[in-house]
Amino acid sequence: MRQELLAEKGIALSLRTIERAVAPLRRELAAEARATVRFETPPGYQLQIDFGERRIRIGEAPTKVFLFVATLGFSRRLHVRAFRDERQESWFAGLESAFRHFGGVTAEILLDNDRGLVNRHDVETRTVSFNAKFLAFARHWGFRPRACAPYRARTKGKDERGVGYVKNNAVAGRSFESFAALEAHLDAWVPAVRAGRRTPVLPARVAPLRAWGDADHLEPSGGRMGERLRRCRGGDRDPRSPSSPQPRRHHPG
Repeated sequence: MRQELLAEKGIALSLRTIERAVAPLRRELAAEARATVRFETPPGYQLQIDFGERRIRIGEAPTKVFLFVATLGFSRRLHVRAFRDERQESWFAGLESAFRHFGGVTAEILLDNDRGLVNRHDVETRTVSFNAKFLAFARHWGFRPRACAPYRARTKGKDERGVGYVKNNAVAGRSFESFAALEAHLDAWVPAVRAGRRTPVLPARVAPLRAWGDADHLEPSGGRMGERLRRCRGGDRDPRSPSSPQPRRHHPG
């Protein structure tokens, strides 16, 4: 900061002066962190999504892998997919995979301000301009997108923890013969976590009960699977109202 002030403004300040100036801000941020309260969502209401990067040895070379992690807000059930990039189509493919995995669609999807999904998010007014193709995707699947506050990743803390959980437990210290082998490992790892009745934050006795609650309130995807690209081009469907989800009876194992 001292170098930037000198180069851009011609202002020379001592380190101690800067430390005194930012001390109130640091205290405010620390107090805000202590006051943060966990935000709970109803069953089937919210899915949180994010990508996490990790270098994984695939074959003979360390490879940058993009791990898509989707977390149901009520039960904290996870879904994980590995991609070679973080492009818009990877977000879409990850979401569709999550819908298949969970057996339906939540009313709301909480996401980061990735440029493939969000054009602009005003920090002061919280006005969000979503990418047009992403809005068409949301209309087709019937969910309401919600972007977390800029510079406030804790808004989707359940998925932030989920990404760390995947990095530290699913792939840390492992190597794979091929990308397909990595995908197969993740496909086996997620059911193993579920079978153990564990989640990153919920106790074992609570996790299965919440998983059933989520499953009962997801909106069935039905015949929409596989039709997304054609629908997204037209964008001719109205979004589903999140206040009247259709219950289903597809319970997790």
